[in-house]
Amino acid sequence: MKAGSGDQGSPPCFLRFPRPVRVVSGAEAELKCVVLGEPPPIVVWEKGGQQLAASDRLSFPVDGAEHCLLLSGALPTDAGVYVCRARNSAGEAYAAAAVTVLEPPAPEPEPQLAERPLPPPGAGEGAPVFLTGPRSQWVLRGAEVVLECQVGGLPAPTLYWEKDGMALDEVWDSSHFSLEPGRAEGRAGAGASLALRILAARLPDSGVYVCHARNAHGHARAGALLQVQQPPESPPEDPDEAPTPVVEPLKCAPKTFWVNEGKHAKFRCYVMGKPEPEIEWHWEGRPLLPDRRRLMYRDRDGGFVLKVLYCQAKDRGLYVCAARNSAGQTLSAVQLHVKEPRLRFSRPLQDVEGREHGIAVLECKVPNSRIPTAWFREDQRLLPCRKYEQIEEGTVRRLIIHRLKADDDGVYLCEMRGRVRTVANVTVKGPILKRLPRKLDVFEGENAVLLVETREAGVEGRWSRDGEDLPATCQSSSGHMHALVLPGVTREDAGEVTFSLGNSRTTTLLRVKCVKHNPPGPPVLAEMFKGHRNTVLLTWKPPDPTPETPFIYRLERQEVGSEDWVQCFSIEKAGAVEVPGDCVPTEGDYRFRVCAVSEHGRSPHVVFHGSAHLVPTARLVAGLEDVQVYDGEDAIFSLDLSTVIQGTWFLNGEELKSKEPEGQVGPGPLRYRMEQHGLQHRLILQAVRHQDSGALIGFSCPGVQDSAALTIQESPVHILSPQDKVLLTFTTSDRVVLTCELSRVDFPASWYKDGQQVEESESLVVKMDGRKHRLILPEAQVQDSGEFECRTEGISAFFSVAVRDPPVHIVAPREHVFVHAITSECVLLTCEVDREDAPVHWYKDGQEVEESDFVLLESEGPHRRLVLPSAQPSVGGEFQCVAGDERAYFTVTITDVSSWIVYPSGKVYVAAVRLERVVLTCELCRPWAEVRWTKDGEEVVESPALLLQKEDTVRRLVLPAVQLEDSGEYLCEIDDESASFTVTVTEPPVRILYPRDEVTLVAVSLECVVLMCELSREDAPVRWYKDGLEVEESEALVLESDGPCRRLVLPAAQPQDGGEFVCDAGDDSAFFTVTVTAPPERIVHPAARSLDLQFRAPGRVELRCEVAPAGSQVRWYKDGLEVEASDALQLGAEGPTRTLTLPHAQPEDAGEYVCETRDEAVTFNVSLAEPPVQFLAPEAAPGPLCVAPGEPVVLSCELSRAGALVFWSHNGKPVQTGEGLELRAEGPRRVLCIPAADPAHAGLYTCQCGAAPGAPSLSFTVQVAEPPLVKLVSELTPLTVHEGDDATFRCEVSPPDADITWLRNGVVVTPRPQLETTQNGSSRTLTVRSCRLEDAGTVTARAGGTSTSARLHVRETELLFLRRLQDVRAEEGQDVCLEVETGRVGAAGAVRWVRGGAPLPPDSRLKTAQDGHVYRLFIHGVMLADQGTYGCESHHDRTLARLSVRPKQLRVLRPLEDVTIIEGGSATFQLELSQEGVTGEWARGGVRLQPGPKCQIQAEGHAHHLVLSGLGLADSGCISFTADTLRCAARLTVREAPVTIVRGLQDLEVTEGDTATFECSLSQALADVTWEKDGQPLTPSARLRLQALGTRRLLQLRRCSPLDAGTYSCVVGMARTGPVHLVVRERKVSVLSELRSVSAREGDGATFECTVSEVEIAGSWELGGRPLRPGGRVRIRQEGKKHILVLSELRAEDAGEVRFQAGPAQSVAQLEVEALPLQMRRRPPREKTVLVGRRAVLEVTVSRPGGQVCWLREGAELCPGDKYQLRSHGPTHSLVIHDVRPEDQGTYCCQAGPDSAYTRLLVEGS
Repeated sequence: MKAGSGDQGSPPCFLRFPRPVRVVSGAEAELKCVVLGEPPPIVVWEKGGQQLAASDRLSFPVDGAEHCLLLSGALPTDAGVYVCRARNSAGEAYAAAAVTVLEPPAPEPEPQLAERPLPPPGAGEGAPVFLTGPRSQWVLRGAEVVLECQVGGLPAPTLYWEKDGMALDEVWDSSHFSLEPGRAEGRAGAGASLALRILAARLPDSGVYVCHARNAHGHARAGALLQVQQPPESPPEDPDEAPTPVVEPLKCAPKTFWVNEGKHAKFRCYVMGKPEPEIEWHWEGRPLLPDRRRLMYRDRDGGFVLKVLYCQAKDRGLYVCAARNSAGQTLSAVQLHVKEPRLRFSRPLQDVEGREHGIAVLECKVPNSRIPTAWFREDQRLLPCRKYEQIEEGTVRRLIIHRLKADDDGVYLCEMRGRVRTVANVTVKGPILKRLPRKLDVFEGENAVLLVETREAGVEGRWSRDGEDLPATCQSSSGHMHALVLPGVTREDAGEVTFSLGNSRTTTLLRVKCVKHNPPGPPVLAEMFKGHRNTVLLTWKPPDPTPETPFIYRLERQEVGSEDWVQCFSIEKAGAVEVPGDCVPTEGDYRFRVCAVSEHGRSPHVVFHGSAHLVPTARLVAGLEDVQVYDGEDAIFSLDLSTVIQGTWFLNGEELKSKEPEGQVGPGPLRYRMEQHGLQHRLILQAVRHQDSGALIGFSCPGVQDSAALTIQESPVHILSPQDKVLLTFTTSDRVVLTCELSRVDFPASWYKDGQQVEESESLVVKMDGRKHRLILPEAQVQDSGEFECRTEGISAFFSVAVRDPPVHIVAPREHVFVHAITSECVLLTCEVDREDAPVHWYKDGQEVEESDFVLLESEGPHRRLVLPSAQPSVGGEFQCVAGDERAYFTVTITDVSSWIVYPSGKVYVAAVRLERVVLTCELCRPWAEVRWTKDGEEVVESPALLLQKEDTVRRLVLPAVQLEDSGEYLCEIDDESASFTVTVTEPPVRILYPRDEVTLVAVSLECVVLMCELSREDAPVRWYKDGLEVEESEALVLESDGPCRRLVLPAAQPQDGGEFVCDAGDDSAFFTVTVTAPPERIVHPAARSLDLQFRAPGRVELRCEVAPAGSQVRWYKDGLEVEASDALQLGAEGPTRTLTLPHAQPEDAGEYVCETRDEAVTFNVSLAEPPVQFLAPEAAPGPLCVAPGEPVVLSCELSRAGALVFWSHNGKPVQTGEGLELRAEGPRRVLCIPAADPAHAGLYTCQCGAAPGAPSLSFTVQVAEPPLVKLVSELTPLTVHEGDDATFRCEVSPPDADITWLRNGVVVTPRPQLETTQNGSSRTLTVRSCRLEDAGTVTARAGGTSTSARLHVRETELLFLRRLQDVRAEEGQDVCLEVETGRVGAAGAVRWVRGGAPLPPDSRLKTAQDGHVYRLFIHGVMLADQGTYGCESHHDRTLARLSVRPKQLRVLRPLEDVTIIEGGSATFQLELSQEGVTGEWARGGVRLQPGPKCQIQAEGHAHHLVLSGLGLADSGCISFTADTLRCAARLTVREAPVTIVRGLQDLEVTEGDTATFECSLSQALADVTWEKDGQPLTPSARLRLQALGTRRLLQLRRCSPLDAGTYSCVVGMARTGPVHLVVRERKVSVLSELRSVSAREGDGATFECTVSEVEIAGSWELGGRPLRPGGRVRIRQEGKKHILVLSELRAEDAGEVRFQAGPAQSVAQLEVEALPLQMRRRPPREKTVLVGRRAVLEVTVSRPGGQVCWLREGAELCPGDKYQLRSHGPTHSLVIHDVRPEDQGTYCCQAGPDSAYTRLLVEGS
């Protein structure tokens, strides 16, 4: 069977070739390649022509299309060339790479005399190997530097040095360095060495130095970094050098550079000099050093660059580049200005520091809480995750970086919309001080240098790339610095480079950019020789010129009649290749071509002429193998052949029927199925049984015989489910069932728990049901948790069971509880859980609480309590009650009564602006304490401008509208304590009242322009700026100030005065955009806008205009179309005059002419009058006309106008048609014709133009007489002319006026353009113009009765090709046109087209065409068979050209187009390729797209479609389609959907005092809306709340009043909802249940209740005319319509009138309090000891405030004075004894009513 080429798929193709590998003996070597093909190729590895097999040291890992050869423990015998061969049914390909195994370097310790040194690695023949590479160094300027390297290899390599990619001679003169060659000491034949010595190193000597080593076997290189640093404050050691450069003052103004805040600023300075100059950068006179945001480097053009990243306001200033050398110094400076945005961060970021593995917190504030922000680390956006925690709290934006590492060190940004940024540095402190850059881009072949600085000197780090250690030859360390130098990087060097030091690491992405290279040229002299039978010999020569990079030859074949080329071989060297028949899949005729391929591309193919007939020979590639299966399974036998061929299968010697792919054979019967896929043959025996064991399977085909045996085993048991470990979680008392299903019924299995076999009990049941085995726990308990295993026949199923108690929930409290207490009070914290037996744990400030005398833990049912019996201030803190996963929080604050003032604890500073409300608050520990307020030492007096408030324990001083004079220090004093408040009042910030928005002005040149700004303060200064620069007052720019108004006046504005003006008032700015246009271009003459002008035609017409200004441009139009200057229409401009001139105007030139400037136009209506009719020809009266009777007479004249009317007369009488004569009008000609004249026709004929007397006329005289005898005087002469020439025949006649008749080939000649007859006297001529071949013949002249004849011969003109055929190269499937041009127009069939010398075969694809001199051959849909030589032939000339057809290339017919859609929509991308059935990949942003619900991928014929739906803003990016080598891309832009209102507002009607809520829904969550009332915008207030909840927008108006009624609207962007109406009904309130008077005893409580008619009405309570507020002893609550007042711990002074008022309704009752006798609640100590000179205080507390007490000493009452001070604060009374003396010792008594207390005062000291 012969397979068509379409069934062969695609041959193997290497996408990535294996690279040569050099390893040290004992190391691991790996070769990788990527090969594709259809069907997937079989890949084998060979060495020395032998296929390699896997072993302990050799393995062949495969990952998709990537194939590897992994060699462990490489030995010298493993060195050599390894070949990767890939083969499938469509072809074969191979690639090779060399593995070099080097001996390990000899150890460095000093060798003993008795030992022989090991032979060096370079002792044998081989490429250079660096034994010792140069080391990176960091030195000070002026030091001497020596870079050494030692290289091994034979023959001895040649060494040379480079600096930064340039030879040393190009960098320095020879006096600056020296090269010291030599050999390594102590190593015979170890190789060569070359040391580079730099004398007195200078700053420009810094760079990368590379030592190259070359010999016949290869090239090696090693590099090192040299950094020369400026010594700190040291004078130069070189006397020739200039002193340390000092930035001198600039002699001219520096350049100015503006940059927006957050953008980068880049300064470049190009300096030349010899010796090479040293560069220093300065900022504001201070030297600059590189840091995170200031980068200093040198670009590829040699320029010195300073780049300031993310510019801030603090970066503005003067930057100077100072260059110097021994010859002198120079400076270059630029002034940097940073333009700040209008919208700024309220609080910018601040630099932070953090330790490695710790956290760093960045925090900033935005102006509005709804403004979205984004976080960046340099240019990388940070998304919320565990690493980067992002928090938004109102206007605060916080970024928390967890688990800090060295790579987190850098610049961080927070960005608002409009790219407004705030920047901060994060410094990570750890072992690594200077980390690697995020990424490093290096061109291929350049040097890559990476630097790391560590905290400690002398430590050893580890360099690696993609997890693999880098060789030590490219690593260097010196002190704190560690360098990695990779000289001449290649694409293989790209990857992730990491420096590790302990647990710290820093990483960079090294990217190698490829340099564009040209592909190699094509091979030459390709020839084919048909050698022995079934082989063909192909030869060729290398390309000319030879490519610089290594390349191979790729040989491809094509079966004749097929369009596909298939790869045969890849060959490294040119020469002769023999292609046997085994290389083709099927018998046929094959053509071959070859090309050169390198890593830079492929050359054009060169096709071998001719074809060869090849026949494949089958051989066994992969033979049959014995098959061992289990009973009931399918047995599959397969083998692979080298070619597609039919074969025969045998079962136990019995041939299986090949015509039936399926069948059965006895005994059994045993069913089978035969398959063949390309080169593979398969036999499938279905559901084999044990009795089939031992069957022999055979296969036979020509040249191949193979067999194998079938062995059947008993089916083993296996677990059907579960396949993986099962994780189960249950709650106590749940039923647990574990099920394991086996493949065999009733097969035994055992259950284990935690490794121990389980035993059945009531709590654990084991069951078996067919294949299923179950373990049941009826009521699981916590102790039942563990690992369960179902085990059988060596296999197991595992179950992980976790049984947990049900979760504990905290019922109360659900919110954070705050507890305030004073010293010695009992504090009780209660927590209620949902289970009585649930355990809880108490924690204080994170530490678990243990029960003690000071802390009691109680449990009662579901309640858990923590009791502090006698609280102390130190006991306060945060307590937590933890129950399971839930927590209850308590914050306990214990106040020490020794301090009256609880808040504030320190001095308070208050900053306010004038007229602002200021509240100073002081909180006391007792509600009854009295305070004294002072300002600057003087007690304040309450007034409308200063209010003193008291509420429970809080005391306030309120300044409703603070003034500047209110600034000062305020004290809240009580006893010896005070709280201090420093109030600073400033003027409010200057605001610009007008304009609020940006103003745009358009003015005309010389017009006065006034920019006005109104401020909130008259005395506020402003500054005006234009385009970022402050303006200066001049005659052309005037600055005015009038009260709060500030003006900028341009008296006579010019166009250059336009721009952006800014009025800056410090705290606010106003923006003006001024555009000054040129004055209008006017037409000053003629004044009329429309003129009617009349001229004579033909004649000169001139239209004239004058314009102002004189330089104005005009346009001329005629009948609406713009005219262009020509000879017939001239346009002129001279000064202000503009002209249009028609030198020779004709009547058709009449029409509407318009002259138009930019601003005006004038119209000229031009009419052209015709002149009177005149006779043009003949101009004078002709002579008499004599004719013979019977001859015709023709009289004609020509008029100046075709339509003029004429009158003919004969001898004065009018002539009419039909009287033997005929009148005709032929355009302007007028003709009178007499067909046959007779004597009556003789006379005077007159032609008159018009009937008016005196009209122009023309007369003719006709005479009729017998003619004279006519005869020919001379004969005609025969003529011979060339085709296309003129032929003229001439004869003479007598008399001269005799008529002559010309005949050609017997036919009378009628004059026409080709045949002209003339007469001149007696001479008559006939001229044949542009003679053609058919014009040849006999010409006869006949006059009277005589005639003469002559022969005309026409010779054919040569048909020559002026434009000849050109070689054409076309792609298969294209249309081709071959074209020639001849010197003349040939007749049909004059040329013919040929191919290969033969006429073109009949083919519908071939068409010929002629267009005048041009002849074309069209070939539609050109094919490879159309290739050849084509010619075009005429009888006299021939031209040939070569048509070359290249195979069809894949290209884009219709490319992708950019798509812009709205967020949430769908985007469709389409492209059309030149071929069908192409498989490609779609990608977005470089990430491959997979089909899914939101991604649909289709391919139909040539078209490919991608539909992306549900797109968001983050989906914007590049969409690409890749197929083979073709890539097409387009841009996807997803725009934010415009905000629309989804649900609008509704009318509302509420009752006075209620809350009105308007709500609407938007299409987006992040959108700002504006609320309006009666057309005016609303702002939030205490009663007006504006909320944004997702897409909902709410307006809440609390406590509505009639003034709130009106129309409300909500505006977002261009959308609006409303206006809607709000109606506020008046609320009518009445008292339903009056207050009742209450009588109570002192210390008891009293409750008052009042019921009103409305539910949600606020009420107020008064007691004795004083308003009551909740707190302390007063509790106020509302239950629907009922209002309740509860007064506790009544005092005698509480008696009075109780009033309740709700709106206009009120109710009054009386409170009577019965006073109790005064008692002492707290007594002074019985004995108190005081030192002499100190103060003694005795204090008692009575049962009620206001009670009177009496103090006595030894029975005598004490009176207040200097010695004794009596104090009273509420129920507390104190006796203060100042300056205690021994005589004060004694007994003191305090009497309170009937109660008394005694204290013995003891005085110590002298």
